[in-house]
Amino acid sequence: MHHKYTICFIADLEVNVYLYNWWKLWDTTHPGQSAFPKGSAVSGSLASLICSWTGALRDLPQYGQKQWQSYFGRTFDVYTKLWKFQQQHRQVLDNRYGLKRWQIGEIASKIGQLYYHYYLRTSETSYLNEAFSFYSAIRQRSYYSQVNKEDRPELVVKKLRYYARFIVVCLLLNKMDVVKDLVKELSDEIEDYTHRFNTEDQVEWNLVLQEVAAFIEADPVMVLNDDNTIVITSNRLSETGAPLLEQGMIVGQLALADALIIGNCNNQVKFSELTIDMFRMLQALEREPMNLASQMNKPGMQESTEKPARRENPHKYLLYKPTFSQLYTFLAASFKELPANSVLLIYLSATGVFPSGRSDSEGPYDFGGVLTNSNRDVINGDAIHKRNQSYKEMHCLHPGDLYPFTRKPLFIIVDSSNSVAYKNFTNLFGQPLVCLLSPTAYPKALQDQSQRGSLFTLFLNNPLMAFLFVSGLSSMRRGLWEKCQDYLRKINRDIAQLLTHSRSIDQSFLQFFGDEFLRLLLTRFIFCSATMRMHKIFRQETRNYPESYPQLPRDETVENPHLQKHILELASILDVRNVFMENTLDDY
Repeated sequence: MHHKYTICFIADLEVNVYLYNWWKLWDTTHPGQSAFPKGSAVSGSLASLICSWTGALRDLPQYGQKQWQSYFGRTFDVYTKLWKFQQQHRQVLDNRYGLKRWQIGEIASKIGQLYYHYYLRTSETSYLNEAFSFYSAIRQRSYYSQVNKEDRPELVVKKLRYYARFIVVCLLLNKMDVVKDLVKELSDEIEDYTHRFNTEDQVEWNLVLQEVAAFIEADPVMVLNDDNTIVITSNRLSETGAPLLEQGMIVGQLALADALIIGNCNNQVKFSELTIDMFRMLQALEREPMNLASQMNKPGMQESTEKPARRENPHKYLLYKPTFSQLYTFLAASFKELPANSVLLIYLSATGVFPSGRSDSEGPYDFGGVLTNSNRDVINGDAIHKRNQSYKEMHCLHPGDLYPFTRKPLFIIVDSSNSVAYKNFTNLFGQPLVCLLSPTAYPKALQDQSQRGSLFTLFLNNPLMAFLFVSGLSSMRRGLWEKCQDYLRKINRDIAQLLTHSRSIDQSFLQFFGDEFLRLLLTRFIFCSATMRMHKIFRQETRNYPESYPQLPRDETVENPHLQKHILELASILDVRNVFMENTLDDY
């Protein structure tokens, strides 16, 4: 029984009393047998044992999809045995070694955390359900209930961290009712913690509460039941989500395999290094999760050899405020491992960087781009720029920086005040390449929601909610919401036909249209663009419109009379037709 990988995983913990008890019990139940492999650098104490192992799982590189798998698999295997061991010998551990319930909770919490990290590395939402199962069992069985009776602030912090991790998993699973209960419990725990211990981290824990509260309230429109309770809506891909390909539609066979989701917007709502824009795009690139046949109240380990039959979701890297070098490292790793006939998606939600002056040439480094993180001093959220303005911004991701990666099919989404910099692309290698670009400004008459997420990303994630918001609506009854969703599915089907029947559309769009996720993003982009072009307050400036590279044929897509008629009909259903132009084509 090899325990190296268990120790690797918990190397960041204090000497774990539970494992100490387990080790002693092993000596009792297995006389003459070492619990650890012969030849290991193990002395008599568990402390020296922990120090003898290096390379905790969390220190393995986040990029690349292969080198970490064996470590995670073996850790799963060891934790399976560890969990079963404590179940089989619970009475001896309780009576002879004084096992405490919080110690069992700590092991269960680590298993839940392991499942969560497995989700982050595989993008398989089924592992979120497994993490939820363990975290929920800890709460239901009150494993941490006695922690507050011990005069040890570090144990209370373990409990608070458990709550924070549980909240993240529930947010990702859209279990908002559970989130609200957990936030209330966490608030009470933080208040008790700050009253009992004079610690320096109480401000940070109060900030955690503020962040999750803002995250919950980020959606600009509420969907209500008849009793005024809030309906929890999911924006992951469902079976009826993407428009089906009709017979005769000629599209490519490319599949979305990898996605980089990058968030670097100042002052945007975020929780646990996940901005609201990143959260929304993440969900737009996932299917509805399925259980791995685990029971909610009976934690058990999935066998390490079990894997989903096929990849349900594209693999994703979530990069919160990465530096240029970090971003490029992940991008290169993703590019390297991209399978044949597959697509790499790059989503950039970041502050715009504008060119400092006119240049003699107009190349891919002369239009600015989006900002990456830097280690320079920051005052009030703004980086101090001391460089000569004649130089390029060294922390900017320029369109030219992405040129090397256009050797393979590349799908780019830029949500930024300088998104149009990415119109200046050149397809050097002839591979499918599409850039969807947000408006660079929004009408002043529209209430500023930038802190609660970008309107453009909201359209790509939840187009009906975005449509309601630009129409001035803040709440909606469930029945009407579902009626509008049905009509929106019809609109998406018609947009799909417009795209595939177009005679002048760039073939890159059709190459990507065979993938369900990309098809849905493209139809939502066209719906967003058509809506904004018809909306009265958006028509004041062309900066208020999304754009794309290559350009879409406007008369066949975003300004198609058939599509405009659908949008007016949707507005009529909602009784907001007055905010849209009736005769839009006459103005061009």
